[in-house]
Amino acid sequence: MRYNERELLCLARQPAEKAAEILMRVPKKGSGGRSWLEGYADTEMWRDLRGTEVEVLKKRLVKLVVNFLFYFRTDEAEPIGALLLEHCRITKEEENVFSISFIEEPERKYCFECDSEEQCQEWIEALKRASYEFMRRSLIFYRNEIQKMTGKDPLEQYGISEEARFQLGTRKQ
Repeated sequence: MRYNERELLCLARQPAEKAAEILMRVPKKGSGGRSWLEGYADTEMWRDLRGTEVEVLKKRLVKLVVNFLFYFRTDEAEPIGALLLEHCRITKEEENVFSISFIEEPERKYCFECDSEEQCQEWIEALKRASYEFMRRSLIFYRNEIQKMTGKDPLEQYGISEEARFQLGTRKQ
């Protein structure tokens, strides 16, 4: 998929399917990347009383638009990063915490801490439904169900019923 910064900024201004201010930690600079503004480490390192470095999560406005997760500083209108939610894993880490990692780089995790367990579950479900692959599988499922009930292919009227992207076995499952 090709896109440029101007297109992403335009998309970031669209109404969000879900948005909230939550705590976030971005992987450190130099560990590969998926964010479109490479290398923003949104954590600070502090030393605790024993001198051990401790990571601090930062509050970010996080906004889900189609299959992009944009994140903003809470006092700014333009995003500082975006994650394309394709070929990724959304994982429940601990109470109120979930992470996003990408299949090609599973060691790189974007972590999010919510205010409640309920908010955490809502985000996990919304993010899982946001990918193109989830939408494609849903379309194929409902297409097959309608075809079983009516005996007709609902995509036929649009002239797209034979396109490979709408067939069950054309992509990796």
